[in-house]
Amino acid sequence: MSRQSAPGSSPPETRREVVTETLHGVDVDDPYRWLEGDDDAVREWVDAQNDHVDAALDDDLRERLRPRFEDLVEVADYGPIAVRGGRYFATVREPGADHARLVVRDAPDDDDTVLVDPNAWAANRDEDAPPRSMAWYVPSHDGERVAVGVTEGGDENYDVRVLSVPDPSDERSSLEPSDDDGYGAGVEEVAVLPERGRVNAGSLAWEADGEGFVYVATGGAADGAQMDKEIRRFRLAEGPDAESVLLEHDDQHVWPRVTVDPDSGLLAVAFSEMVGGTEWYVRVDGELRPVLTDTDAETSVRFHDGTAFVSTDHGAPRRRLLACSVDRFREGDLSFEECREVLPEGEGILRSAVPTPERLLVHRQRDAHSRLSVHDRDGTHLRDVSLPAYCSVTWVSGNRDAPEAFFGVTGFDRPPAVRGLDLSGEAGDGSADSTPIDSVGIDSVDIDAPDDLVVEQRFVDSTDDAEVPVFVCYREEAEVDGPRPTLLYGYGGFRNSVTPSFGRFRLPFLADGGAFAAVCARGGYEYGEPWHEAGMLAEKQHTFDDFVAAGEALRESGLTDADHLAVAGGSNGGLSVGAVVTQRPDLWAAAQCAVPLLDMLRFHRFLLGESWTTEYGHPESPEAFEYLRAYSPYHNVDPDATHPPVYFTTAASDTRVHPSHARKMTARLQTEVDGGPFLLRTKSATGHGVGKPTSMVVDEQTDSWAFLYEQLGIEVGDD
Repeated sequence: MSRQSAPGSSPPETRREVVTETLHGVDVDDPYRWLEGDDDAVREWVDAQNDHVDAALDDDLRERLRPRFEDLVEVADYGPIAVRGGRYFATVREPGADHARLVVRDAPDDDDTVLVDPNAWAANRDEDAPPRSMAWYVPSHDGERVAVGVTEGGDENYDVRVLSVPDPSDERSSLEPSDDDGYGAGVEEVAVLPERGRVNAGSLAWEADGEGFVYVATGGAADGAQMDKEIRRFRLAEGPDAESVLLEHDDQHVWPRVTVDPDSGLLAVAFSEMVGGTEWYVRVDGELRPVLTDTDAETSVRFHDGTAFVSTDHGAPRRRLLACSVDRFREGDLSFEECREVLPEGEGILRSAVPTPERLLVHRQRDAHSRLSVHDRDGTHLRDVSLPAYCSVTWVSGNRDAPEAFFGVTGFDRPPAVRGLDLSGEAGDGSADSTPIDSVGIDSVDIDAPDDLVVEQRFVDSTDDAEVPVFVCYREEAEVDGPRPTLLYGYGGFRNSVTPSFGRFRLPFLADGGAFAAVCARGGYEYGEPWHEAGMLAEKQHTFDDFVAAGEALRESGLTDADHLAVAGGSNGGLSVGAVVTQRPDLWAAAQCAVPLLDMLRFHRFLLGESWTTEYGHPESPEAFEYLRAYSPYHNVDPDATHPPVYFTTAASDTRVHPSHARKMTARLQTEVDGGPFLLRTKSATGHGVGKPTSMVVDEQTDSWAFLYEQLGIEVGDD
């Protein structure tokens, strides 16, 4: 029987069947191993948990919050711009649409010509069929074709569809797609490659002639083959034998990437662990020739106009940019020392350097917020780009054939916007304080940021003398009687940096007096590879220390208190939430834990888990087993401690993190500890987060915020 005190209803009964394993001489009990399955009993338990969520959440709160989120979702969203062959490709989600369309323009600010409209797929699908969505696209170098990744149910097992791109001036082109296939007028489906696994935009590269591409295919999740990888070549003009396998790759810890120089046709292949070094090869005369190998450095390569630009942390923890000729890169056996240094390591992290015919647009992050600058191709600084304070540049792209570039920018007080830059201007005196370039707006989200929003960056002391950045934002004029309800978000892993973001669905919470904080925990990349390494493997506890330090500092500052502080995170961030809830249950008034890893002694046995052992360590290693067991949330639930309410979310079709993590943790908390409520919402027809329609997003936001409003005692204000 559950020991939690849940309003509305008691949680469903969960049978306890203890499985005991002896791991490295230690007996480990697992009372809910049966919830790892996919049989009728598990499905009935999941359905009962969903019913429990519906009974436990306050219906009045949900009804009052839902219209606010419905309003916030009814705005346009704009994706990155990709320029190919003088055409400008982008994704645009119109207000009221569930999915973004893929469009092409003749100029950045021209009217859209629709290529793909997934909303038509949704309108025409059978009721019982999983929803279909488009997750990515890659145009050919000449802009005449585009490959798109289509998934059903968000399972990230993609069909690759190859489409023709009509001339934007062709009268057949239309703003409206065809009703039956979701393609714009004049768009033809050239080829379909079904079920190619986890292929994505970063692992598909068009060949120079635009008549084919090279890509990385994997097996599917259903047969446990997601980490079986092949590099394949597909040609449009070769009939049924158009596809060939260039390389089979079965190392579960290494993922290939491919890129093609559109000028010379050179195919380069990178092999990297998810968080390790990168080895580069080129394919010459049917064989892979080593270029940059035997290195622990993380390295990326861009080809442009006869130059290979190499961004690396070799000898530079915050990264630097090197260069050599494409001909030298093709020869192989290249050393970093042979390359000329274009951009030396600086105070900020070098995130990207995008080449155009005469310029480089350089993005750096310092203390987790962005700087942009324009340089000659030899690295000479010309000028800075004016940006708002505490902003994030979310992506950068350039025109290979013209002096223009584009970027996305956002911030806690700044809705996402797409901006363009003319890079053709001269340098003036070339000094560091030369006149900034004003970027030109192209598209922006039609939401007004509150005028009274305060944005701060604080630094808190954590373990091992680390100073950890924490962003804090709140509305200065919001009426609050006492400490502010505060939500602390973080991630802390896999080199992912936490940077300023707008978060439209936070606006009602901020208007009702809440504060939002984001911690840049170790394990991310806010200060380069040393910051990442300080929160991985045996040092992973530092990540959780940083969350705790941030929470304590927020309370000590007087912003909030023990009754009004919540913590949230997803995926690896869900692991962080699970760890800090079990280690410091007294610190939090509530927690949100989305698609989490929580059983760190068995994570490697499911889906992509084996590939994450380079980040976390391998449970089959005696040394790693000790530190994993020490923090694994599922194995460190204290039955004598009162735990805060936790709202878990997962997805039945998640092919990254197995839903059993959330299931087993929910069962343990509901059955073994005081506190709560402990709720688990499982979504069907979706996965780890790909391809969700806006209707599902509204449902999720309504439920998660209703949970927080109730647990933190927030009154819903009037709009």
